[in-house]
Amino acid sequence: MSMLHKIALTFIKSIGPVTAKNLLAYCGSAENVFSASKKQLLQIPGIGEKTIEAIRSTDALVRARQELEFIEKHGIEVLFFSDEKYPKRLKNCIDSPILLYAKGTVDFNHQRIISIVGTRNATSYGKNLCKELCEVLAPYNVLIVSGLAYGIDVTAHKECLVNNIPTVGVLGHGLDRMYPKIHKPIAQKMVLNGSLLTEFPILTNPDRPNFPQRNRIIAGIADATVVVEASIKGGALITAEIANSYNKDVYAFPGRTNDVFSEGCNFLIKTNRAGLINNANDLIYYLGWDDEVKVKHNTQQTTLQLSLTPNEQRVVDALQNGQLSIDELCAQLNIQQSKLAIVILTLEMQGIIVSLPGKIYKRL
Repeated sequence: MSMLHKIALTFIKSIGPVTAKNLLAYCGSAENVFSASKKQLLQIPGIGEKTIEAIRSTDALVRARQELEFIEKHGIEVLFFSDEKYPKRLKNCIDSPILLYAKGTVDFNHQRIISIVGTRNATSYGKNLCKELCEVLAPYNVLIVSGLAYGIDVTAHKECLVNNIPTVGVLGHGLDRMYPKIHKPIAQKMVLNGSLLTEFPILTNPDRPNFPQRNRIIAGIADATVVVEASIKGGALITAEIANSYNKDVYAFPGRTNDVFSEGCNFLIKTNRAGLINNANDLIYYLGWDDEVKVKHNTQQTTLQLSLTPNEQRVVDALQNGQLSIDELCAQLNIQQSKLAIVILTLEMQGIIVSLPGKIYKRL
């Protein structure tokens, strides 16, 4: 497909990611979207007169040429939805952008990707947690994603630079500017072992609505999202909520009940929107990244299975092939939820299964 037409597709007014993907599915390519007749376009569900008028206007193509000039001049990589390099984890999310702009060297389909988010008003407690998290994750061949904002975000990026961890900053504006400006030196270092990533074209200001929108990229691109420190309102909780909607793992560090910037983390844990982690090793354990820990628990599990009750064994067998929610276990095993809850608690205490956010369970 023509790069010009791919970019132009994102400039058509009133067309978002879902509609754009629908157009591509029906038309076959970005070029075909712009060359299709009015009659052909009207046959596509959700496409009306105003949208057709916007498609057939030259405005999108004119704007796309300006974007293409900037891309070519500054060595920007364009990742289209159908490209091999497009982040596969993000691609599975229904509202993922059809096009991303990247500046850097990173592979967005890295083996292990963690997003770290938190408050802009980070305390020493949150910064120390972030530091320790990155230090422990460093040997695990991980890519860390955040939003390059004040507070926890920039702390995560800085610690990645210190520990030689590739890191990605997802921006709420175009690649022709940096917000906040004070983070420009950090951003310049990040592109040497990581990337800056955005769905927004040049001339896009860092307006307030852009940041919740970019948060879906932070949530969707990773295997799991970790909330280090957050108040009850703010972007970190939005990101966690989006990650949950994508059925992604979410984890949070708890804090004291009277700490404003732990209130959000405590809420996520209390409402089963996030799994509780006390340190980075908890995260590694939950994600199954430590082979020695896995072997240890598998050995323990084999030993313990010798004394399992019939219902405990049924739960373990049901989880053999993947994760299941408590409702799915109830339906599959025909066990009352009150009885099943006791069985699950016993298995958790024995270290045979683990609870994930959303009352979902998996074997260790």
